[in-house]
Amino acid sequence: MATPVLDKEDAAGRPEPGFADSPYITVTFRIRRFNPEVAAEAVWEDFQVEIDPKERVLDALHKIKWELDGTLTFRRSCAHGICGSDAMRINGKNRLACKTLIKDINPEKPITVEAIKGLTVLKDLVVDMEPFFQAYRDVMPFLITKDTNEPTRERLQSAEDRERFDDTTKCILCAACTTSCPVFWNDGQYFGPAAIVNAHRFIFDSRDEAGEQRLEVLNDRDGVWRCRTTFNCTDACPRGIEVTKAIAEVKRALITRRY
Repeated sequence: MATPVLDKEDAAGRPEPGFADSPYITVTFRIRRFNPEVAAEAVWEDFQVEIDPKERVLDALHKIKWELDGTLTFRRSCAHGICGSDAMRINGKNRLACKTLIKDINPEKPITVEAIKGLTVLKDLVVDMEPFFQAYRDVMPFLITKDTNEPTRERLQSAEDRERFDDTTKCILCAACTTSCPVFWNDGQYFGPAAIVNAHRFIFDSRDEAGEQRLEVLNDRDGVWRCRTTFNCTDACPRGIEVTKAIAEVKRALITRRY
C-alpha cells in the first residue's frame, strides 16, 4: 500500500511550486479610504492580495488589515451573514462582505470596495449608523398590546397569520436596502426601506394592537409616500426580502385601513 504524502506548504500556508497547483490568484482591491484626522477628502488605495477566489471579500479585507495595512477600518461581527454589520459597496452594489465570493465579482479586474452611501463616513468603510437606527426606533419595532398586565398564557397565532408577515421577520438591520435608495441618498430624513420593513412586521402581526399608530408614523411626509418604487432595496437585500412589496402593502393599508 502506498504511503500518503502531504503537499509542502510555504510560511503563508500555500503549496510550494512543484508540489501542487496553487489555487491562489493575485487580486487588486481598490478601497476608498477616509481618515478625518489625516485629510478632509477620501482617496482610493490599491492593495494586491494573493488569495483563493473561492474566499470571500471579508477574507481579503482581513488579509489586508492583518498583513498589509493595520489601519484599514471596517465593521464585522459574526462573519456569516447574520449580524449584518459588514454591509458595504462592492463593485458599486450594496452587499455583505461575508457573503460575497471573490470569484463571483470578476477578480480579473480591480474590485472596488467603499462605504455604503447616504450615511456619514466615520473612517474608511465605517459609517454613522445612528440615523438609520433612529428611524428603526421611531416605528416602534416591538409588540404592543392594550393589555398592560403580564399575560397568563402565550398569545396564540395561527400558521396562516404568522405567514402573513414571515418575509419581513428576516431583516438583519444591515442597512443595505436603505443605503441603496436614491431618495435616502438625497434626503436623510426619509425613514427608509428597513424601517418600513420592520414596521410592516408588526402592522400585519395579528397579536399586535398598535397598527394604526405605526401607520400614522409612516403617513408622515418622510414616510412611505417618499418611496419611488425603484426596486433598489429589493435587489440589495442579502436575505431576499421583497422590500418593495412590503412597502406597497403598507401604502395599501394606509389607504384602506385594512391589515
